[in-house]
Amino acid sequence: MVRSIIEDVKQEFNRGNMVTRIIIVNLAVFVFINVVKILLYLSNGGFTPEFYFTFRNFFCISSDWQHNLSHPWGIITSMFLHEGFWHILWNMLFLYWFGRIVGDFIGNQRVLPLYLLGGICGGIIYFFSANLLPFGGGGIGYALGASAAVMAIVVASGVISPDYIMRLLFLGDVKLKYIVAVLVFLDLIGVAGNYNTGGHFAHLGGAFFGWLFVYQLRNGNDWSVPVNKLLHNISSFFQNLFSNKSNRPKVIYKNPNLKKKWHQRSSGHSVSDKENTSHQEKLDAILEKIKQSGYESLTAEEKEFLFDASKK
Repeated sequence: MVRSIIEDVKQEFNRGNMVTRIIIVNLAVFVFINVVKILLYLSNGGFTPEFYFTFRNFFCISSDWQHNLSHPWGIITSMFLHEGFWHILWNMLFLYWFGRIVGDFIGNQRVLPLYLLGGICGGIIYFFSANLLPFGGGGIGYALGASAAVMAIVVASGVISPDYIMRLLFLGDVKLKYIVAVLVFLDLIGVAGNYNTGGHFAHLGGAFFGWLFVYQLRNGNDWSVPVNKLLHNISSFFQNLFSNKSNRPKVIYKNPNLKKKWHQRSSGHSVSDKENTSHQEKLDAILEKIKQSGYESLTAEEKEFLFDASKK
């Protein structure tokens, strides 16, 4: 059963849009961190050991600058980390509802950059608010969760299409701009409360970035482009690092005299001759593409064609 679930998740991840993929990653991390917590709880006689919190905080952003310098990945990993069920439930529901709107209106390729940059902005605001404002009792705090990143997407959707209609339970049809305004106002109220003040500042930081992202996009500045380029370079690096060269198809080198031989033949060609010519031309084009851009630039169809050709 577990194997079947894993296969279903893999298929959904590969076929789904970016919102679906982000939700799957968040859920996977949620399951992992809670399994670790349960195992440590049971092995420690029914008490959660201090090691668990050290392990969890390893992936968090902190109000302590020394922690952030020694754990620079925390500003990214923290926005995929949830402990509580209700925390991840509402974040993922909001991401699903509003992320689809963002993807439909400005493109699926801009969802992840907006999510990441909004989360980073929220983390930075959390850090400075925790150190410059009188809340938290002077102790070291840790932040985790996708709330700031999700708020960036929520506000961006409201800026993109303020009159978009959403149907709410018990309320009926409501324009998106009013829903977004209420959510932002709730965070403003939360800043004045005594619970999760730093978190509410982070939410507002993400909300501000969501507005700024769309504003810049309308002015011709697409901040998703450098982020996607960076993610592509990172992905290509790890693919090349962990790829098994022995599984790659053999490269068949182009014969520079091939075209000359074909021109020297008589004008009457058989059907098989024409097929071989077409096959070789396609193969030459693929090999030229590998020379210019590398093997990873090939489409799935081109890789399959090259693999079949290597077996002949």
